[in-house]
Amino acid sequence: MGADNNNNCRECKKSSKCFQYLYPDELEFINSKKTQVVYLKGETIFKQGAFAPYVLYIVDGLVRVFLQTGSTKQLNIRLAKQGDFMAFSTIFGDNVYNYSAVALKDSTVCMIDKTALKQLLMKNADFAMRITSRDCQNEGRYLDIIQNISYKQMRGKLASALLYLASDEFLKENVFQYLTRQDIADFASITIESAVKLLKEFEKEGILGLDGKNIIITNAEGLTNISQRS
Repeated sequence: MGADNNNNCRECKKSSKCFQYLYPDELEFINSKKTQVVYLKGETIFKQGAFAPYVLYIVDGLVRVFLQTGSTKQLNIRLAKQGDFMAFSTIFGDNVYNYSAVALKDSTVCMIDKTALKQLLMKNADFAMRITSRDCQNEGRYLDIIQNISYKQMRGKLASALLYLASDEFLKENVFQYLTRQDIADFASITIESAVKLLKEFEKEGILGLDGKNIIITNAEGLTNISQRS
């Protein structure tokens, strides 16, 4: 982990479009209230239950966001990539992080003081609308997780997880090269043994191809049918 405070928000070419709605003086203000940190692959960015003074913005990289559901059990809830915010709910009163985040590859993250960000949200309505709208996009993902856990069989759970990981938003990332089979199992909320077995079944059925860690979806329609019906 390394900190770099020299990066100016006004000059950043990877900043969220949300920040384009800030006036120059507001950009200078938020620049003075953030620290840019580089996390190496495998480093924990923040931990569930820890004190939460920051909202985090991913300048570059890929991050696995997960819930610790037991001493040895995890539930992966989403991947966060360039342009995504994490721990946005801390602005509205959460004093601790509700989940954990770990870098899947070297990642640059801006840690923004949550009190300062809240001031800007209250001051600039356009900025507030853009940033909260972006964060609310995660709601659909969380509803999918609840549905998968509550109603689907293991085949359906894994199919849903694979469809999420292979979706267009991660197309440039080739995310499977960064994920272990345990990670994939934790996205589907099934055991690693079941995940490995089902992946081989899907390969035999012509749904996907396996090449080392990489997973190539060859029949997205078939995978969608399994997700919906199992």
